[in-house]
Amino acid sequence: MAADADRLAELRIDRGATDREPAGKRGRIVALVLLAAVAAGVAWWLLRPRPIEVAAAPVAQLSAGSAAGAVLNASGYVTARRRATVSAKVTGKVVEVRIEEGLEVAAGQVLARLDDAAARAQLALAEAQLAAARQALAETEVRLAEAEKTRRRASELAAAGIATTADLDAAEAAADALAAQLAVGREQVTVGERQVAVRRQELDDMVIRAPFAGVVVSKDAQPGEMISPVSAGGGFTRTGIGTIVDMGSLEIEVDVNESYINRVEPGQRVEAVLDSYPDWRIPARVITPVPTADRQKATVKVRVAFDQLDPRMLPDMGVKVAFLSAPEATAEGAAARPRLVVPRAALRKDRDADLVFVVAGDRVERRAVRPGAETTAGVEVLAGLAAGEQVVTEAPATLADGDRVRVRKEEGR
Repeated sequence: MAADADRLAELRIDRGATDREPAGKRGRIVALVLLAAVAAGVAWWLLRPRPIEVAAAPVAQLSAGSAAGAVLNASGYVTARRRATVSAKVTGKVVEVRIEEGLEVAAGQVLARLDDAAARAQLALAEAQLAAARQALAETEVRLAEAEKTRRRASELAAAGIATTADLDAAEAAADALAAQLAVGREQVTVGERQVAVRRQELDDMVIRAPFAGVVVSKDAQPGEMISPVSAGGGFTRTGIGTIVDMGSLEIEVDVNESYINRVEPGQRVEAVLDSYPDWRIPARVITPVPTADRQKATVKVRVAFDQLDPRMLPDMGVKVAFLSAPEATAEGAAARPRLVVPRAALRKDRDADLVFVVAGDRVERRAVRPGAETTAGVEVLAGLAAGEQVVTEAPATLADGDRVRVRKEEGR
């Protein structure tokens, strides 16, 4: 009976063991599910679309007073219409230089001298040859006078029958030969005089003079150096003594985009501001647009004259100019409205449309605009933007409407 009871006990189901085994499996399943969720989250975080890094700038508003009446703004340089690098007519060694930077010189003033020893020797030789030619001419004149007398006596004796015809012919031939020799002597004297003039000019070419009155802006040679009117192809021969600028010929040259050249006309009033003196507004006027365009830059050069020159104006200074509208247009209040400008880099082209990308939160909005004149502060926008909005100035070419962006912070901001 005891053995039968043991066998029945072995056949009994252990309820506790069956309850513990499913609980362990469920824990492992939950852990696996949580691990998969975390892995999915990490993968999403790593593979999610990242915001595009861009550079942006605000839409600036210019007051009407800052450029009232301006129809176009441009930048250029102060230039001199009369500017010359002075050189010698001949190659020679410099023995004296009389200029320094900043020196005012008059027209014809001696700037430098070259070694003239050879030129002086050539002049002396030419003068000696001229003197010899003149002496030979004087001798021929005396001999011709004597021959003329002999011919007259021979003619008289032949008429009286004392001299023969042959004697008369010989006297006449001698006189004619001396007359021809006299003509040659006179030509030789003329040649000698011209040779002396050439040698004197060569000697004078050893002296370098100022072609016009002006100010020396560079000194390019020193005593002992060789100078030549043409480049010798090496670094040991100078091509100029120095550079002179006529400060009375200063004007402005600016490059205007050919798309806006129709806003410029001769005589138009201009307001110029030198980069060195930003608070000094200089009245000026348009001389003329140069009648040719630069195909590489798509610009037209415009010459602008100052109303009055000032010693503060120097060649090659940077200058910004504003081409003003006609007085009657300004009086109508055409320029009284606030002006909005954006950096040129913000404008993009899509076929024939002009557009910008505006930063709105963490995304960009593609917006069509109507650009106006180019100014020193940027490009004027006539429609499509509001003051203070952020426009993208630097971004990948693939940037599209609605893309998430992150505005790059510039150093110092």
